[in-house]
Amino acid sequence: MASNFVDYVKICARSGKGGAGSAHLLRTRSNAKGGPDGGDGGRGGHIILRGNKQYWTLLHLKYTKHLIAESGGNGGENRLHGKNGKDIIVDVPLGTVCKDFETGTIDCEITEDGQTAIIAKGGRGGLGNDHFKSPTNRTPRYSQPGEDGEERWKVIELKILADVGLVGFPNAGKSTLLSVVSAAKPEIADYPFTTLVPNLGIVSYRDEKSFVMADIPGIIEGASEGKGLGYRFLRHIERNSALLFMIPCDSDDILKEYGILLNELKVYNPELLDKERLLAITKCDMLDEEMINQMKANLPQGIKTVFISSVSGKNIDKLKDLIWETLNKDNG
Repeated sequence: MASNFVDYVKICARSGKGGAGSAHLLRTRSNAKGGPDGGDGGRGGHIILRGNKQYWTLLHLKYTKHLIAESGGNGGENRLHGKNGKDIIVDVPLGTVCKDFETGTIDCEITEDGQTAIIAKGGRGGLGNDHFKSPTNRTPRYSQPGEDGEERWKVIELKILADVGLVGFPNAGKSTLLSVVSAAKPEIADYPFTTLVPNLGIVSYRDEKSFVMADIPGIIEGASEGKGLGYRFLRHIERNSALLFMIPCDSDDILKEYGILLNELKVYNPELLDKERLLAITKCDMLDEEMINQMKANLPQGIKTVFISSVSGKNIDKLKDLIWETLNKDNG
């Protein structure tokens, strides 16, 4: 089944050209030699991105290759201002980043509902000859042409906004956890790379509080070299406040797997290591307390760890408490 999650599009944005100013001279029955009365041209239309919390993907832009705004109208007689070109407003999900394709510079980041940003500015309208009259030049027969609009290729990327991101190897139980603690329905199966696109879920907490959890496709050793799904989806955890590392209890070496995951994140973006980190040992429904105590000796140091089972519900509430405590640590 084709996924309807799209987080990357490349678009040519062309703003409108400004309208030309008018060089009209006033001529009436009662005034055969009136002065200049040419109006200004209208500005060209902008290309604008607008944040919309109802959107969660860039699917509506998948087959859009060109955004072309209307040009401004020309100025007219009697100082008539030209019509402004109609802006093109494109709704995008929160977390959208717009970059220049050639230079890679970031034009804007949309993080709030209703926030707008111009990615291609319309050309200014030209001035009419009324602006150029002077005591020594009473009848200027010239006016200003309109300014050209901008035409640039833009890359529009989505970095989903979530409070906590799930990081782990394929088949670590990330999607199962998300399906248990939220109403999200990610695809779950007993083979690696079942999750091919990120999934978001709103996790209910005590007293009608909640936080957002993001499940991204699994990372494998060598992702920095393009193995597996590579780094394609790692940008989705860049804005997360905390990272929840998930490693199954039947792993050969939990410490080693944790080190591999940390290293892959470090190679991608060292700033990810500055985020709060938690560790969940998954699939623990068959473990007793004695086995758990034995495993604790081989766990990474300096990171809060909880043993959970999404199937039996073991320690799920404890995990929620730990996540909530971590997210609100700075708030006292």
